[in-house]
Amino acid sequence: MLRRGQVVLSLAGRDKDRLMAVLAVEPDGYLMVADGKERPIQRPKRKNPRHVAQTRRTLGEKAMATNRELRRALSQPETGGDEAAQ
Repeated sequence: MLRRGQVVLSLAGRDKDRLMAVLAVEPDGYLMVADGKERPIQRPKRKNPRHVAQTRRTLGEKAMATNRELRRALSQPETGGDEAAQ
């Protein structure tokens, strides 16, 4: 089950193979995702959940506060822990 803060890998579209953060899950199941660069937080992309692969990473609210913080969090190599704790 995808939720806010989950990091996903895009599998289809122009943003294929790009890590993105889930900003919201709409009632119809679609995701609103952003990466802080091509898709800033102010202009998230509506994405079909079938077109993303879930990762084990989760971002905290602080990491999703600004585009700069979001880019920094997504560019960090995967750690053993949860970035929400940082």
